[in-house]
Amino acid sequence: MPVSMPDLADDLADESAVLRALLVPLEEDGWRLPTPAAGWSILDQVTHLAHFDETAVQSALDPDAFTAALAPPDPDAVAAAYRGRDGADALAWFDAARARLIAAFRGLDAGLRVPWYGPPMSAASSLTARIMETWAHGQDVADTVGVRREPTARLRHVAHIGIAARTYSYAVNGRTPPDTPIRVELAAPDGDTWAWGPQGAVDRVTGPALDFCLAVTQRRHLADTALQVTGPVATAGHMHTMMAFPGQVLMEYNQGERPVPYLPEFLECRNGKVWPNDRPGLGVTVDERQLVFVEAVTEGAPGATQRRLDGSLTHW
Repeated sequence: MPVSMPDLADDLADESAVLRALLVPLEEDGWRLPTPAAGWSILDQVTHLAHFDETAVQSALDPDAFTAALAPPDPDAVAAAYRGRDGADALAWFDAARARLIAAFRGLDAGLRVPWYGPPMSAASSLTARIMETWAHGQDVADTVGVRREPTARLRHVAHIGIAARTYSYAVNGRTPPDTPIRVELAAPDGDTWAWGPQGAVDRVTGPALDFCLAVTQRRHLADTALQVTGPVATAGHMHTMMAFPGQVLMEYNQGERPVPYLPEFLECRNGKVWPNDRPGLGVTVDERQLVFVEAVTEGAPGATQRRLDGSLTHW
């Protein structure tokens, strides 16, 4: 089915209205509330959207000017640049920038190639990405003000961007994407099933569409969702490497608060809780000389061992 730019524009307008409903009641102090994004307030979330709405319009209508000024984006610097605005000004800017974006993209050819900070993309993908960004930053705002948003069919856009970003996510992490196909089956809010990938693939991700979208936009940790992930490629490729906002994830166990030989510096756990340390980053050092690269699991191991649909082992 051909992509409809008017339909995408309508979905973006609807998603914008949901976010706006969270913003309108805020007093000025509310705009300064910290959100789950470290160092970012609600004001920062909104100015981020407005800023990149304007650059998206420029990329579509004046690609030469966009390309001439192209530099790696620094979201924290963008946020800092607009902290002098008050909430009413930020909301007015967001309203105006979003209206221009929707008007500009509504009439574009869906297949028009537009430049961006990563690889060029189609106009349809660019507009879909704005839906994803609006939903994800809106989730930060909703979490901050304690509102649970009802999931809608627009989650399909967020999920699609997360899946389409798989190859790019491997590239930005310096990895070669595997050829192994992955099947993703998500339960839509209306009870339907959304599916991507070959039906017979043994590497699979299944579960609620909302949980998948929260995971790929890094708004929730995989362990805090109801997603079922089977197969090493699905685990690494979809739920750790392949994010709508690409990034690397480190997972490790510390059962019984025991030392881990190949982690000379690790998170300190006391009574089941992680305690902070003064080392950079997470404060975790991995001695890779003690590790063996495992491309496929062929034997069971202590702990939770699961099997894929073809009966082969998957363990992580």
